[in-house]
Amino acid sequence: MRFERLESIASSVVKATLESLPPAIRAEAADCVIEMAEIGALLDTGPDLDPDLLGLFEGNTRGDPLPESPDEMPRIRLFLDNLWADCDADLRTYRQEVRITLLHELGHYLGLDEDQVAALGLA
Repeated sequence: MRFERLESIASSVVKATLESLPPAIRAEAADCVIEMAEIGALLDTGPDLDPDLLGLFEGNTRGDPLPESPDEMPRIRLFLDNLWADCDADLRTYRQEVRITLLHELGHYLGLDEDQVAALGLA
């Protein structure tokens, strides 16, 4: 499936997921940038990343001071090509995995480590 279509589907899932959060968490999540990306583009030019990565949180966690520059805002990247491949090109599963990956990375933004995120069922 083309990236633009994956992005459109993922954007609607992200929007619905954020709207379903409790108001306090939704407000905190508003300070975190959420980007749709292709892992291949980053592997060629970016940091040393696992090529199978589904999502990535970068930046300060909630509660840390927000950076002065918008380029340094906390950020979640969802790797749509990997999510699609991981779902064996099944649209229903793709939507579920986008939601789970977003919530997993949001857990990191909220200051949870891998064990705490897993305890919430987001691993």
